[in-house]
Amino acid sequence: MLKQKFQEELKQSMLAKDVLKTSVLRMLISGVTYYEIQKGGAGYEATDEDILTVIQKEAKQHRDSIEQFKNANRPELVEKETKELQILQQYLPKQMNEDGIRKLVKDALIETNATSVKDMGKVMGILMAKIKGKADGGLVSKIVKEELS
Repeated sequence: MLKQKFQEELKQSMLAKDVLKTSVLRMLISGVTYYEIQKGGAGYEATDEDILTVIQKEAKQHRDSIEQFKNANRPELVEKETKELQILQQYLPKQMNEDGIRKLVKDALIETNATSVKDMGKVMGILMAKIKGKADGGLVSKIVKEELS
């Protein structure tokens, strides 16, 4: 289970004095604990799928932070967030490339008979079920909008 893996890796990173990885793992463990409390209170044990959701949320926050720091001309913070994001991505499934996403988008458009941006919700519902955890939702949404425009 991923939660136990995080605990073990946290111990190892602390022994190795890897400050960055220790920080990221603590953030993940905290995020998982918070998720468990929100989901079911005391006694709820997050599944690996729940934990992947937490990791994806953290990765998205890091990507957003990187953009904000770039816009604010804060390269030292961009570098820190980028390194943390790289650690987070080690725990996510291999991400699909843009070509693979485009193929799935086209299949979903055919499947739903979508013709305009008004149909985006139907298309996204089908797509996200197929690619959950394997692609960034923002990128998928952007590609769907491009295809429907």
